[in-house]
Order: sequence, then C-alpha cells, then structure tokens
Amino acid sequence: MLPAPVPPAPFSPQGKWISSSAFARARVDFLVVSGVLHDDPAACREVEQWCRAASAASGLKSARIGFLGHTYPGMLDMHSDFTMVTAQTGAHIEVLEMCDLEKRLPEPDEPGVAAKLDETRSVFELDSSVEPANLEWAARVAVALDRLTSDFDLQGLTYYYRGLDANPYERLGAGLILGCSLLTARGIPCAGEGDLKTCLAMLAMDRLRAGGSFTEFYAMDFREEFVLMGHDGPGHLAISNRKPVLRGLGLYHGKRGFGVSVEFSVKLGPVTLLAVTQTAAGSLKLLTAEGESIAGPTLKIGNTNSRLRFGPSPAAFVNRWCHEGPTHHCALGVGHHSGAIAKLARLLLLPLAQVS
Repeated sequence: MLPAPVPPAPFSPQGKWISSSAFARARVDFLVVSGVLHDDPAACREVEQWCRAASAASGLKSARIGFLGHTYPGMLDMHSDFTMVTAQTGAHIEVLEMCDLEKRLPEPDEPGVAAKLDETRSVFELDSSVEPANLEWAARVAVALDRLTSDFDLQGLTYYYRGLDANPYERLGAGLILGCSLLTARGIPCAGEGDLKTCLAMLAMDRLRAGGSFTEFYAMDFREEFVLMGHDGPGHLAISNRKPVLRGLGLYHGKRGFGVSVEFSVKLGPVTLLAVTQTAAGSLKLLTAEGESIAGPTLKIGNTNSRLRFGPSPAAFVNRWCHEGPTHHCALGVGHHSGAIAKLARLLLLPLAQVS
C-alpha cells in the first residue's frame, strides 16, 4: 500500500535570496512581489500594476508617433530631441508634412465623409453654434487623419501648423480638432501645439487604461480650493463625464483659424496627472500627481475644462509641481495610478517625481 501523500511545505523565501544574489552579481535588474497566491489584495494589486506598467512600456517601445507640422513658436519647454526620445523610450518619430495630410483629404461626396458625420452626431452633442460647412470640413479632415494614421501605422500624433491668410494648410490645421479627439478616444493619442513629450504621456496613460487627455493649468481658485485644468483642441472622449459638446468658434483661442471645437469635463472622482519633461542633462523625466475631479461650473468656451483638487492648497500644489521643471502640458487620466506609474518609470529607467 502506498504511503499517504505528504502535504506540500509552506513556501520558503529561500529561492528569492538565491535569485536576488545571482541577478545582482550578473547585473540583471529584478523586481520582487511577496505574498500568497489567493486572497492577498496587496500582492494582487502589485502584480496588476506591474502588468499594466509593462503594457504601457511595451506600448511606448513599439510606438510610431507622427510629428505633423512644427512646435508652437516660442514654447521652448515643448521642444524635443527626437533621437533622445527614441533612445530613452523606444518610440519611433515619423516626421510628416502637411501635404501628407492634404493628399489624403476626401472629396465632400465620398462615402467616408457621410459616415464620419454620422459618427460625429452620435458621439457629440452639437451646439447651435456649429455651422454645417465647418462641420463638414472637420469631418473631411477627420477622414484624412484616419487615412494618415493607417498609412503610416501611427500609434500617436503630435501636430501644430500656424498657416497664414487662410491658406490651405491653415484650414487643415484648424480642422484637426474633431478627428484628433476621435483618434484619441480610439487609443491613438493626439497632442496639439507640437508637444511630443505630452503625446508620450498620453500614450502611457491610455495604455495604463486611465485615459489621458491633453491638459494644461488654466487658473487657481483660492476660495473653493481647486485648480481649473483643460485645453483647447483634442480631448480623450472616453473619460468625459457626459456626452461631449461640439461647439463652433469664430476664432480659436491662441490659434489661427476657426471651426468646431470639443468641450467637456472629465468624470468626477479620482484623477491622475502624468507629465513628461526633460532635465538639463538630457534625460526624460516623469511627473505625476493624484487628485480628484469635483463638480461645479466651468467655462463654456469650446475647450475641455475640469475642476481638480490636489490637497487643500492649490498654491502649494502648483508650487511643488513647478519646482520639478515640468512642461506646461500634461496628460489627465481618471483613477489613481501613481503605483503603476512608478513601476513604468522603473521599467523605462527614467527619473520620477511624485507631487502630492
């Protein structure tokens, strides 16, 4: 008769010590998560964060990001060294010309334009200020953007073009907001003003399943203690707190041209900021902060607008944020993700500042 099976002994951490010593001596970077296999929320959370961070790192390393046009003149914080970006993140930067977009512009009667108009009406609430001719133009440019991202196999797009005297490229630049917002919601983040570093942040946040909307600081309210944040141009429609509004503007804010623009606030509740900046030594650097999106009126100006609270003092938060040398843009996502972002920084070998 066979002896009764011996129950397995409790797991011993001895294997961790052996592996740690061997990896350290072989100069192999390694990470450790301790816990039990079942009913261990802390260990499960750590593993889940590592998986999301690995997905975001992989997304960056394999990304092809289009750079269409040029950086907004005078915004020195946003200038990027493409070689540095590729060396430190793995992302490839595909330099595009406005004629690449113009070449793919459909005629008004092509079927794709009607389909894009139907999609727009289903996704957005159209304000009475939207003129039919401007809506049709934005839909045509959106179709061209779909073709551009497909033809160049892009996972992100950074763009800006000033134009002059209503020339064709100025009209194209003014018609990008609708299509770029729809692309961002599909997981192809689009950053305006030629801000490549924030496009990287938006891509990382999207792959962390947090959204990632193009954002900057608008104002500080010292009475109700919140920061008003948002931006003109594209937003991540998937994290809107309601059906986003498409509003017509006779003149863009700080941009040449006119047309339709996107307006919404992010979902109420926990939020996370992620910014990518550059140090004087040439290294990319991540900045992150966790806060809360709160209810309240916002500006009705065709921009994304959100009331965000980061601790009790807006001034103290903004001072600490600025002390880390950020660019003036960042990616805004829903939920708290500082743990996963810290792991992403570890995987990318980039410095991280967590501002609280």
